[in-house]
Amino acid sequence: MALQAGLVLVVVFILMLVLSVPISVSIVIASMVTILTILPMDMAIFTASQKIVTGLDSFTLLAVPFFILSGILMNNGGIAERLINFAKVLVGKMPGSLAHANVLGNMLFGSLSGSSVAAAAAIGGTMGPLQKKEGYDPKFSAAVNIASAPTGLIIPPSGALILYSLVSGGTSVAALFIAGYLPGILWGLACIVVGFIIAKRRKYPVSERVPFKVALKTFFDAIPSLMLIVIVIGGILGGIFTATEAAAVAVAYTFILAMIYRTVKLSDLPRIIMETVEITSVIMLLVAASSIMSWVMAFTGIPTAISEMIMGISDNPIIILLIINIFLLIIGTFMDITPAVLIFTPIFLPIVTSFGMDPIHFGIMLILNLSIGNITPPVGSALFVGASVANLDLEDVIKPLIPFYICIIIVLLLVTYIPEISMVLPRMLGY
Repeated sequence: MALQAGLVLVVVFILMLVLSVPISVSIVIASMVTILTILPMDMAIFTASQKIVTGLDSFTLLAVPFFILSGILMNNGGIAERLINFAKVLVGKMPGSLAHANVLGNMLFGSLSGSSVAAAAAIGGTMGPLQKKEGYDPKFSAAVNIASAPTGLIIPPSGALILYSLVSGGTSVAALFIAGYLPGILWGLACIVVGFIIAKRRKYPVSERVPFKVALKTFFDAIPSLMLIVIVIGGILGGIFTATEAAAVAVAYTFILAMIYRTVKLSDLPRIIMETVEITSVIMLLVAASSIMSWVMAFTGIPTAISEMIMGISDNPIIILLIINIFLLIIGTFMDITPAVLIFTPIFLPIVTSFGMDPIHFGIMLILNLSIGNITPPVGSALFVGASVANLDLEDVIKPLIPFYICIIIVLLLVTYIPEISMVLPRMLGY
């Protein structure tokens, strides 16, 4: 039954995508066609409706719209400029300092906004002209911006990790958040190393030393923005509030900050809230649709069949993880991170836990894999936005991105095969 159901599910799903049917609708149609081959129509419709309701009935899932609203408020709140100035002070007189500031800016702003696209647009749009003025090759500048934009998907607070927590059966959000720090920082450091080597070889100018008083003022200007991370993560770890409550606190704090900076007016709120509703509705529709698909796969035994197939190739965990990584990297090139997390977590999580991999470790590996898809063709959203804000064609930035791709893949392999990178911080804190 699993083979027949799996073929029907995959064929119908791919057919829908080829016909340009929205992915959430494609998931529902493929799932319903599959289940109708097994159950009567009335029972299939009843079960699907029930799974939609139960899939969305989650307190943890409420964190998603709050973090989205917080991110949109940040995009409109003048926070990016303050974080960029702070990043420029941190990198000092390193060769390629403006490129490194771009990377740090993406790490900071991306983690606060939870969006690689927002980071690529806000930080790249500001840093690109500055780098061009200093003689940097625009293609190199765009590549640095694009390559580092997804770091905020790993460094908490991360909406993707919240979704993984939901689908994986309640893996601790706090533990996932803490586990994301070192892998996300490693990704950023890899981009800095590549940028440093290229900048030194091309003899790009070094920024002038910032006077101590200016550096101090820049640091104090950035503190209110940086405090959001302290409040959210500190509150969760301290047991003061849950991840969902932390998201609501983030909205309140970001709104107050935007009001203080006078970058968001009360008249802007309807537009901001409507934008939040639009993005949230897309994600929630995907979650609901994926709830049906997850049940169909479990009912027909598809994950077990895939597990047996992979185990049939090899029972060596190193080989199995390599196969899963290659598969996820390919999936990430044409599927957005949200549906990919919802669809493939139930398939691969049982496989990796069967040989002792911690769900927290796998969650970081999964999100890291799929985040790379944000910067790869043909549908990488951060790739398109990064090229667009730099006024370049997509073809112009692919070649400069190759050394960054190589280093990011190395980081992925390190995170995959060295569990301590993801697990050391959660274990230190008792998770």
